Amino acid sequence: MGVKGALLGGGNSKRSDKARSKMMKVWILRASTTILLWTCVVQLTAIGETWGPRVLKGWPSCFTPSIPPFPVNSNGESTEVGGASVVAEKFVFPPKRIYKNNGYLMVSCNGGLNQMRGAICDMVAIARYLNVTLIVPELDKTSFWADPSEFQDIFDVDHFINSLRDEVRILKVLPPRLKRRVELGIFHSMPPVSWSDISYYHNQILPLFHKYKVVHLNRTDARLANNGLPVEIQKLRCRVNYAALRFTSQIEELGRRVIKILRANGPFLVLHLRYEMDMLAFSGCTQGCSTEEAQELTRMRYAYPWWKEKVIDSDAKRRDGLCPLTPEETTLVLRALDIDQSMQIYIAAGEIYGGSRRMDALAAAFPNVVRKEVLLETDDLRYFQNHSSQMAALDYMVSLESDIFVPTYDGNMAKVVEGHRRYLGYRKTILLDRKLIVELVDQYTNGTFGWDEFSSSIKAAHVSRMGSPSRRLVIPDRPKEEDYFYSNPYECLPQSIDQLTSI
Repeated sequence: MGVKGALLGGGNSKRSDKARSKMMKVWILRASTTILLWTCVVQLTAIGETWGPRVLKGWPSCFTPSIPPFPVNSNGESTEVGGASVVAEKFVFPPKRIYKNNGYLMVSCNGGLNQMRGAICDMVAIARYLNVTLIVPELDKTSFWADPSEFQDIFDVDHFINSLRDEVRILKVLPPRLKRRVELGIFHSMPPVSWSDISYYHNQILPLFHKYKVVHLNRTDARLANNGLPVEIQKLRCRVNYAALRFTSQIEELGRRVIKILRANGPFLVLHLRYEMDMLAFSGCTQGCSTEEAQELTRMRYAYPWWKEKVIDSDAKRRDGLCPLTPEETTLVLRALDIDQSMQIYIAAGEIYGGSRRMDALAAAFPNVVRKEVLLETDDLRYFQNHSSQMAALDYMVSLESDIFVPTYDGNMAKVVEGHRRYLGYRKTILLDRKLIVELVDQYTNGTFGWDEFSSSIKAAHVSRMGSPSRRLVIPDRPKEEDYFYSNPYECLPQSIDQLTSI
């Protein structure tokens, strides 16, 4: 009996252990299921927020987020822009877009910083449309400026890649197998046709990806049309320009420091005084130069074979409004517009040709003329010396934040900054009518009319040229003469097209 009781008691114990084990498994299963369901709900919510607009609005998810001009770091830390403290939430990158890859696009940009900036935006849009993988663009190192900077020396490359990953796959380098093919010459390289619409890339370029797998596009400036493109492509170009192309932390930190110094001393005007040696040599404009200086500029123009226009009539070109305003002409215009003489005038430019002699009139009329080289210590700029694109990036930041922006020539920086200031809320940008200005200046200097008449004429001519909402000028079959997309990307701006007015 004792043995039998012990055996029965052992059997009850085993059954109890099995029951407890079964109950434990049930609880573990319930807990795991609850955690799994909660995770799914969170993920579906996140995906819904990101992809919902895509389903409703169609391809692609190009949006124009409300962003500060210089987004702060992604760690949620506070920073300063223009002397004001800004607290940023941690940047959450969108989910990756999954698509069938048609090939790999390599890009070699040409020109200065803002010429390349526009090209990068265009190439991202083209890569998205063709469903190809974009390799981080190569920047121009052979232009007049000979800047050795790589993409990652100017722009935050990881932010560029990750912030656009819901649109296009971007790699820093080709995969090893394809890199070997390129080294063996098994790829296709070409400059695209200028000002092409998107059908050109679909009909002419996409088949090249099918054939070669890797296509290299060079001379990529102005290769996508200003007008006649789907609004989704236009908005993607804006998204790249205003959200994805963030400067490196070193550039942003120094740019914010310059802005803080300027703000501490009151309002400031940025004068993009495009009166450097390279611009004068390229344009052939020699107004105010000595005979020796004019000869030096001509020799320089002939030294660069890709500057095709050699024999130039400087006076005729100036009368047509095709020359950058001289420092003396610019001084007269700023005075005529009643710019406060105590206002800080920040010169966003390289070395002015002719030095202090050509700047004397401006300095006499506006005593608070400053440059980054004056506001910062020598050591602050040591890293940026001999890197013209990085120096231009600093000027770009300051130009965006200025109370007034005045370009004296409609080059790439002037156009891109103009468009960016429109995007940030139509900040005051005085777009000078150079053809009219030189006519009025000549009439004033030869005594045809006095200062009051000159000033009133300048004011009347520019009352509607302050960067206010407007349509781009469209000229069919003459895209070079149209308004540049990046100077007025109205498809991305708050106003609807019906609200825009023509200048």
